[in-house]
Amino acid sequence: MNQTQKTNTTIAVNRKAQHEYFIEDRFEAGLVLEGWEVKSLRAGRVQLDQGYILLKNGEAWLFGALITPLQTVSTHINPDPQRSRKLLLHQREVNKLIGNVERRGYTVVPLSLYWKNNRVKIEIGLAKGKKLHDKRATEKERDWQRQKQRLFKR
Repeated sequence: MNQTQKTNTTIAVNRKAQHEYFIEDRFEAGLVLEGWEVKSLRAGRVQLDQGYILLKNGEAWLFGALITPLQTVSTHINPDPQRSRKLLLHQREVNKLIGNVERRGYTVVPLSLYWKNNRVKIEIGLAKGKKLHDKRATEKERDWQRQKQRLFKR
């Protein structure tokens, strides 16, 4: 492996989304960023837990994701850590998302941020909310899988 290939391309993962929602479909989108935001992402200073996706005017926007600026950001810019960021999707993907959100009661959540060919990509999911008993069942299944793995190791 040469120096240009990176083994760890994941920047951040929204673990809360897996717990709170059933993920029905996944999409990869580009993200419109400023220079200081890219530098902060390289340093790993991002949180997706409070982030959500809004669809308005035929476009997708990321709200609530926190990208903390580095101390070395230039003095001539005023960074806003929670500004809204435009997502770059094909129009047919946006139309599919809008149709599912408006008609079927789905929501769109950010799942992970990662590098792909030196560009920042975000994985978003078409999701349906879990009820409390669904969360309990998921946790019970996860515990059973762990216990099964322990028994097989012995």
